[in-house]
Amino acid sequence: MTDPRTPRLNRRGLLKTAAGIGLAAPFLGLGAGSIARAQSGGALRKIRFASNASAICLAPSFLAVDKGIFNKQGLDVEIVNFGGSTEALLEAIATGKADGGIGMALRWLKALEQGFDVKITAGTHGGCSRLVALGSSGLTELTQLKGKTIGVTDLAAPGKNFFSILLHKAGINPETDVTWKAFSTDVLEIALQRGEIDAIADGDPRAYFWLNDEPGKYVQIASNLDHGFENRVCCISGLSGSLIRDEPETAAALTRALLEAQDWAVAKPEDAAAAFLPNAPRNRSVEDLVAVLKDQTHDHTPTGADLKTEIALYAEELREINVFRPSTDPAAFADRVYADVLSA
Repeated sequence: MTDPRTPRLNRRGLLKTAAGIGLAAPFLGLGAGSIARAQSGGALRKIRFASNASAICLAPSFLAVDKGIFNKQGLDVEIVNFGGSTEALLEAIATGKADGGIGMALRWLKALEQGFDVKITAGTHGGCSRLVALGSSGLTELTQLKGKTIGVTDLAAPGKNFFSILLHKAGINPETDVTWKAFSTDVLEIALQRGEIDAIADGDPRAYFWLNDEPGKYVQIASNLDHGFENRVCCISGLSGSLIRDEPETAAALTRALLEAQDWAVAKPEDAAAAFLPNAPRNRSVEDLVAVLKDQTHDHTPTGADLKTEIALYAEELREINVFRPSTDPAAFADRVYADVLSA
């Protein structure tokens, strides 16, 4: 069977060439139906797409709007900011209030285990979660965290899930050997400086800037791009089950657009940074945001069997730390929640 990523990888090379010489590459990766709509000037399919406006790793979604990538696929996409709970975002997709969205795998997978009518169609990148401590603390290794307190934004945060997996692999029981304490995002750093917590598990861009604004003040103990996770996806695209069942061409077009936006962000990260800039923290420049994007792996966008393998690995690891039910079969779970919309 042909790897469904092959056309996209060819497009990535073309896109990099186009970016290098300043060209637009207007119809890369288009399906037959979307080409016909784009060329004939037919009505675009309106799509409501859920995202988190504070997460820089989702910048390619904003880029896809700015550069007309969605339009080329015959889509008129409105990005709706769901900065609240993952359950609210997934419920919006499952009930048709949104047609799809992007979120962190380790935030979504538990909710998907519970049966939301949402299917994963692609991975969008790796990286963006970091475990940091004060440089003066002497904490540099996971094994040093036994008996320590780790701050998170909430007790179902993807950072908590991911670093619980890493702690478990390091021989530390994440339920009994460490304490997890939740703080609002604007209080986490203060809590660390006051000694209320020993480390923070959080995401970019905040964690990246903590580490880089004042070199040496903070140290990175681990991230979701090390300890064997260098080639694991972090964020995933999910579409409503009804969209996939009723409009498979639209589901494919939306997924292709998201993957092309990832390609563009790799070739020209300054474009992705500029698209995200209105949502960035104050006093940040395009150059600041480019540095964050380059520290993530936006060229890691698995689909097909590769993505199902990564989902199954996460399911197995979440089961080992008692986040997933003991009865959940990882491979069967991956089969159930993944939809191959690209190879049809």
